[in-house]
Amino acid sequence: MRLVFAGTPAPAVPALRALLESGRHEVVAVVTRPDAQAGRGRQVVRSPVGALADEHGIEVLTPQKAGDPEFLARLAEIAPDACPVVAYGAMLPQSALDIPAHGWVNLHFSLLPAWRGAAPVQAAVRAGDEITGASTFQIVKALDAGPVFGVITEKIEAGDTSGELLDRLAVSGAALLVSTMDGIEDGTLRAVPQPEEGVSYAPKISVEDARISFAAPAIAVDRLVRAVTPEPGAWAEFRGERLKLGPVSFVNGVDEPGPAPGELVVERRRVLVGTATKPVLLSDVQAQGKKRMAATDWARGTRIEQGESLQ
Repeated sequence: MRLVFAGTPAPAVPALRALLESGRHEVVAVVTRPDAQAGRGRQVVRSPVGALADEHGIEVLTPQKAGDPEFLARLAEIAPDACPVVAYGAMLPQSALDIPAHGWVNLHFSLLPAWRGAAPVQAAVRAGDEITGASTFQIVKALDAGPVFGVITEKIEAGDTSGELLDRLAVSGAALLVSTMDGIEDGTLRAVPQPEEGVSYAPKISVEDARISFAAPAIAVDRLVRAVTPEPGAWAEFRGERLKLGPVSFVNGVDEPGPAPGELVVERRRVLVGTATKPVLLSDVQAQGKKRMAATDWARGTRIEQGESLQ
Protein backbone atom coordinates (compact mmCIF):
# COMPACT_ATOMS: atom_id res chain seq x y z
CA MET A 1 0.00 0.00 0.00
CA ARG A 2 0.94 3.64 -0.46
CA LEU A 3 1.38 5.03 3.03
CA VAL A 4 1.76 8.46 4.58
CA PHE A 5 3.33 7.96 8.01
CA ALA A 6 2.59 10.41 10.83
CA GLY A 7 4.85 10.59 13.88
CA THR A 8 7.24 12.87 15.70
CA PRO A 9 9.43 11.64 18.62
CA ALA A 10 12.09 8.94 18.85
CA PRO A 11 9.66 6.16 19.95
CA ALA A 12 7.96 6.50 16.53
CA VAL A 13 11.19 5.90 14.61
CA PRO A 14 11.24 2.06 14.89
CA ALA A 15 7.77 1.90 13.34
CA LEU A 16 8.73 4.11 10.40
CA ARG A 17 11.92 2.14 9.89
CA ALA A 18 10.01 -1.16 10.00
CA LEU A 19 7.58 0.05 7.34
CA LEU A 20 10.45 1.26 5.15
CA GLU A 21 12.12 -2.14 5.44
CA SER A 22 8.94 -4.21 5.04
CA GLY A 23 9.43 -4.63 1.30
CA ARG A 24 5.67 -4.60 0.88
CA HIS A 25 4.55 -1.04 1.54
CA GLU A 26 5.69 2.27 0.09
CA VAL A 27 6.02 5.22 2.45
CA VAL A 28 5.47 8.11 0.06
CA ALA A 29 5.46 10.93 2.62
CA VAL A 30 5.83 11.63 6.33
CA VAL A 31 3.81 14.02 8.48
CA THR A 32 5.56 15.33 11.58
CA ARG A 33 5.44 18.29 13.94
CA PRO A 34 7.20 21.45 12.74
CA ASP A 35 10.91 21.86 13.42
CA ALA A 36 11.45 23.14 16.96
CA GLN A 37 14.17 24.52 19.20
CA ALA A 38 16.05 21.95 21.27
CA GLY A 39 19.15 21.61 23.43
CA ARG A 40 21.06 24.23 25.35
CA GLY A 41 21.81 26.22 22.21
CA ARG A 42 18.08 26.27 21.34
CA GLN A 43 18.88 25.40 17.74
CA VAL A 44 15.98 24.59 15.43
CA VAL A 45 16.07 20.87 14.66
CA ARG A 46 14.02 18.35 12.72
CA SER A 47 11.95 15.81 14.66
CA PRO A 48 13.46 12.28 14.87
CA VAL A 49 10.83 11.01 12.44
CA GLY A 50 11.45 13.88 10.04
CA ALA A 51 15.20 13.28 10.19
CA LEU A 52 14.78 9.61 9.25
CA ALA A 53 12.51 10.58 6.36
CA ASP A 54 15.15 13.05 5.15
CA GLU A 55 17.74 10.26 5.16
CA HIS A 56 15.53 8.23 2.83
CA GLY A 57 14.59 11.11 0.55
CA ILE A 58 10.94 11.01 1.59
CA GLU A 59 8.75 14.09 1.37
CA VAL A 60 8.19 15.63 4.83
CA LEU A 61 5.02 17.56 5.62
CA THR A 62 5.07 19.81 8.72
CA PRO A 63 1.69 21.52 9.04
CA GLN A 64 1.09 23.78 12.03
CA LYS A 65 -2.32 22.12 12.24
CA ALA A 66 -3.54 18.97 10.53
CA GLY A 67 -6.53 20.96 9.31
CA ASP A 68 -4.46 23.50 7.35
CA PRO A 69 -5.92 23.75 3.82
CA GLU A 70 -2.51 23.49 2.15
CA PHE A 71 -1.75 20.27 4.04
CA LEU A 72 -5.12 18.73 3.27
CA ALA A 73 -4.74 19.58 -0.41
CA ARG A 74 -1.29 17.99 -0.58
CA LEU A 75 -2.49 14.89 1.26
CA ALA A 76 -5.36 14.54 -1.18
CA GLU A 77 -2.90 14.84 -4.08
CA ILE A 78 -0.75 12.07 -2.64
CA ALA A 79 -3.87 9.91 -2.20
CA PRO A 80 -2.47 7.40 0.31
CA ASP A 81 -4.16 4.07 0.86
CA ALA A 82 -3.64 4.42 4.62
CA CYS A 83 -1.91 6.66 7.15
CA PRO A 84 -0.19 4.79 10.01
CA VAL A 85 0.34 6.99 13.07
CA VAL A 86 2.72 6.74 16.05
CA ALA A 87 2.88 9.60 18.57
CA TYR A 88 2.25 12.33 16.02
CA GLY A 89 1.31 14.81 18.73
CA ALA A 90 -1.62 16.69 17.21
CA MET A 91 -5.34 16.19 16.78
CA LEU A 92 -6.58 15.04 13.38
CA PRO A 93 -9.76 16.68 12.05
CA GLN A 94 -12.38 14.66 10.21
CA SER A 95 -11.35 16.38 6.97
CA ALA A 96 -7.96 14.70 7.27
CA LEU A 97 -9.33 11.36 8.49
CA ASP A 98 -11.53 11.08 5.40
CA ILE A 99 -8.71 11.29 2.83
CA PRO A 100 -6.94 7.87 2.92
CA ALA A 101 -8.99 4.95 1.62
CA HIS A 102 -8.31 2.84 4.72
CA GLY A 103 -8.18 5.74 7.17
CA TRP A 104 -5.57 6.52 9.80
CA VAL A 105 -4.29 3.62 11.90
CA ASN A 106 -2.71 4.47 15.24
CA LEU A 107 -0.14 2.46 17.17
CA HIS A 108 -0.93 3.24 20.82
CA PHE A 109 1.22 2.02 23.70
CA SER A 110 -1.43 0.45 25.94
CA LEU A 111 -3.94 -2.36 25.93
CA LEU A 112 -7.00 -0.39 24.92
CA PRO A 113 -9.41 0.64 26.32
CA ALA A 114 -7.00 1.06 29.23
CA TRP A 115 -4.94 4.26 29.33
CA ARG A 116 -6.31 6.26 26.46
CA GLY A 117 -4.47 9.55 26.07
CA ALA A 118 -1.02 11.09 25.76
CA ALA A 119 0.93 9.23 28.47
CA PRO A 120 -0.17 5.58 28.57
CA VAL A 121 3.21 4.10 29.47
CA GLN A 122 3.75 6.53 32.34
CA ALA A 123 0.25 5.81 33.62
CA ALA A 124 0.79 2.04 33.56
CA VAL A 125 4.03 2.32 35.52
CA ARG A 126 2.56 4.71 38.07
CA ALA A 127 -0.49 2.51 38.58
CA GLY A 128 1.67 -0.53 39.27
CA ASP A 129 0.30 -2.51 36.32
CA GLU A 130 2.06 -5.82 35.81
CA ILE A 131 1.20 -6.14 32.12
CA THR A 132 0.86 -3.51 29.41
CA GLY A 133 1.27 -3.62 25.65
CA ALA A 134 0.42 -1.87 22.42
CA SER A 135 -2.68 -1.69 20.24
CA THR A 136 -3.32 -0.72 16.64
CA PHE A 137 -6.70 0.90 16.05
CA GLN A 138 -8.68 2.93 13.55
CA ILE A 139 -8.62 6.59 14.49
CA VAL A 140 -12.04 8.16 15.04
CA LYS A 141 -13.06 11.57 16.36
CA ALA A 142 -13.25 10.42 20.02
CA LEU A 143 -9.92 10.11 21.84
CA ASP A 144 -8.31 6.68 21.25
CA ALA A 145 -11.77 5.13 21.03
CA GLY A 146 -11.67 3.52 17.58
CA PRO A 147 -11.97 -0.20 16.84
CA VAL A 148 -8.83 -2.29 17.45
CA PHE A 149 -6.97 -4.27 14.78
CA GLY A 150 -4.41 -6.04 16.96
CA VAL A 151 -2.51 -6.07 20.25
CA ILE A 152 0.78 -7.25 21.72
CA THR A 153 1.54 -7.58 25.43
CA GLU A 154 4.62 -6.65 27.44
CA LYS A 155 5.50 -7.44 31.05
CA ILE A 156 6.40 -4.47 33.24
CA GLU A 157 9.52 -5.41 35.18
CA ALA A 158 9.93 -4.30 38.80
CA GLY A 159 12.56 -1.66 38.05
CA ASP A 160 11.28 -0.44 34.69
CA THR A 161 11.24 3.28 34.05
CA SER A 162 8.73 4.53 31.52
CA GLY A 163 11.64 5.24 29.16
CA GLU A 164 12.91 1.67 29.30
CA LEU A 165 9.44 0.22 28.86
CA LEU A 166 8.65 2.55 25.97
CA ASP A 167 11.87 1.55 24.21
CA ARG A 168 10.75 -2.08 24.23
CA LEU A 169 7.19 -1.28 23.20
CA ALA A 170 8.43 0.89 20.33
CA VAL A 171 10.21 -2.13 18.83
CA SER A 172 7.52 -4.75 19.41
CA GLY A 173 4.82 -2.25 18.44
CA ALA A 174 6.60 -1.54 15.16
CA ALA A 175 6.20 -5.19 14.17
CA LEU A 176 2.53 -5.04 15.15
CA LEU A 177 1.98 -1.98 12.97
CA VAL A 178 3.57 -3.64 9.94
CA SER A 179 1.45 -6.77 10.39
CA THR A 180 -1.63 -4.57 10.74
CA MET A 181 -0.84 -2.83 7.45
CA ASP A 182 -0.34 -6.27 5.85
CA GLY A 183 -3.69 -7.49 7.11
CA ILE A 184 -5.53 -4.39 5.95
CA GLU A 185 -4.00 -4.67 2.50
CA ASP A 186 -4.90 -8.31 1.95
CA GLY A 187 -8.31 -8.00 3.59
CA THR A 188 -7.73 -10.57 6.33
CA LEU A 189 -7.91 -8.10 9.24
CA ARG A 190 -11.03 -6.51 10.65
CA ALA A 191 -11.10 -3.98 13.48
CA VAL A 192 -13.09 -4.96 16.58
CA PRO A 193 -14.92 -2.31 18.67
CA GLN A 194 -13.39 -1.60 22.06
CA PRO A 195 -15.33 -2.84 25.10
CA GLU A 196 -17.23 -0.22 27.04
CA GLU A 197 -15.84 -1.48 30.34
CA GLY A 198 -12.29 -0.85 31.54
CA VAL A 199 -11.80 2.59 30.02
CA SER A 200 -9.13 4.69 31.74
CA TYR A 201 -7.28 7.84 30.75
CA ALA A 202 -3.65 8.94 30.78
CA PRO A 203 -3.34 12.69 30.27
CA LYS A 204 -0.04 14.35 29.48
CA ILE A 205 2.24 14.66 32.52
CA SER A 206 3.42 18.15 33.39
CA VAL A 207 6.60 19.12 35.21
CA GLU A 208 4.52 19.91 38.28
CA ASP A 209 2.98 16.42 38.14
CA ALA A 210 6.53 15.01 38.40
CA ARG A 211 7.18 16.64 41.77
CA ILE A 212 7.69 13.90 44.36
CA SER A 213 5.83 14.04 47.66
CA PHE A 214 7.65 11.96 50.24
CA ALA A 215 4.51 12.09 52.38
CA ALA A 216 3.30 9.25 50.12
CA PRO A 217 4.11 5.57 50.81
CA ALA A 218 7.46 4.29 49.57
CA ILE A 219 5.85 2.19 46.84
CA ALA A 220 4.00 5.23 45.46
CA VAL A 221 7.22 7.28 45.49
CA ASP A 222 9.05 4.53 43.60
CA ARG A 223 6.31 4.19 40.98
CA LEU A 224 5.99 7.91 40.34
CA VAL A 225 9.75 8.42 40.00
CA ARG A 226 9.97 5.56 37.51
CA ALA A 227 6.88 6.77 35.66
CA VAL A 228 8.32 10.24 34.99
CA THR A 229 11.83 9.00 34.11
CA PRO A 230 13.26 10.27 31.82
CA GLU A 231 10.49 12.74 30.90
CA PRO A 232 9.61 15.14 32.39
CA GLY A 233 11.90 13.93 35.19
CA ALA A 234 11.24 13.50 38.92
CA TRP A 235 12.18 16.32 41.26
CA ALA A 236 11.82 17.75 44.75
CA GLU A 237 12.99 20.94 46.43
CA PHE A 238 16.09 21.15 48.61
CA ARG A 239 17.06 24.42 50.24
CA GLY A 240 14.59 26.21 48.02
CA GLU A 241 16.00 24.91 44.73
CA ARG A 242 14.87 22.13 42.44
CA LEU A 243 16.72 18.82 42.76
CA LYS A 244 16.19 16.27 39.99
CA LEU A 245 15.93 12.67 41.17
CA GLY A 246 16.85 9.40 39.53
CA PRO A 247 15.01 6.14 40.34
CA VAL A 248 14.92 5.18 44.01
CA SER A 249 15.19 1.74 45.58
CA PHE A 250 13.94 0.10 48.72
CA VAL A 251 16.18 -0.50 51.73
CA ASN A 252 16.75 -4.23 52.19
CA GLY A 253 15.52 -5.61 55.46
CA VAL A 254 13.79 -2.40 56.52
CA ASP A 255 10.03 -2.65 56.91
CA GLU A 256 9.41 -0.23 59.73
CA PRO A 257 9.23 3.57 59.53
CA GLY A 258 12.54 5.36 59.70
CA PRO A 259 13.15 9.09 59.20
CA ALA A 260 10.24 11.50 58.80
CA PRO A 261 8.79 11.94 55.30
CA GLY A 262 11.33 13.79 53.16
CA GLU A 263 14.03 13.74 55.85
CA LEU A 264 17.52 12.96 54.52
CA VAL A 265 19.80 10.50 56.29
CA VAL A 266 23.36 10.51 54.96
CA GLU A 267 25.47 7.42 55.58
CA ARG A 268 28.91 6.56 54.31
CA ARG A 269 27.76 4.69 51.23
CA ARG A 270 24.12 5.65 50.83
CA VAL A 271 21.58 8.44 51.17
CA LEU A 272 18.13 7.62 52.53
CA VAL A 273 14.92 9.64 52.37
CA GLY A 274 11.96 9.08 54.63
CA THR A 275 8.47 8.40 53.25
CA ALA A 276 5.09 7.75 54.81
CA THR A 277 6.05 4.10 55.26
CA LYS A 278 9.70 3.10 54.98
CA PRO A 279 12.75 5.00 53.69
CA VAL A 280 14.02 4.75 50.13
CA LEU A 281 17.53 5.04 48.74
CA LEU A 282 18.48 7.80 46.34
CA SER A 283 20.50 6.67 43.32
CA ASP A 284 21.57 9.82 41.50
CA VAL A 285 20.54 13.44 41.65
CA GLN A 286 21.08 16.67 39.75
CA ALA A 287 21.15 20.02 41.50
CA GLN A 288 20.38 23.22 39.57
CA GLY A 289 23.28 24.19 37.34
CA LYS A 290 25.15 20.97 38.14
CA LYS A 291 25.82 17.67 36.40
CA ARG A 292 24.00 14.52 37.43
CA MET A 293 25.95 12.65 40.10
CA ALA A 294 25.67 9.85 42.63
CA ALA A 295 23.56 10.86 45.63
CA THR A 296 26.45 10.10 47.99
CA ASP A 297 28.75 12.49 46.10
CA TRP A 298 26.07 15.18 46.12
CA ALA A 299 25.43 14.76 49.84
CA ARG A 300 29.15 14.90 50.62
CA GLY A 301 29.64 18.12 48.66
CA THR A 302 26.44 19.71 49.92
CA ARG A 303 27.21 18.99 53.59
CA ILE A 304 23.68 18.08 54.54
CA GLU A 305 22.83 18.86 58.13
CA GLN A 306 20.86 16.56 60.40
CA GLY A 307 17.12 17.06 59.98
CA GLU A 308 17.25 18.61 56.50
CA SER A 309 14.69 17.26 54.09
CA LEU A 310 13.42 17.16 50.52
CA GLN A 311 10.20 19.09 50.07
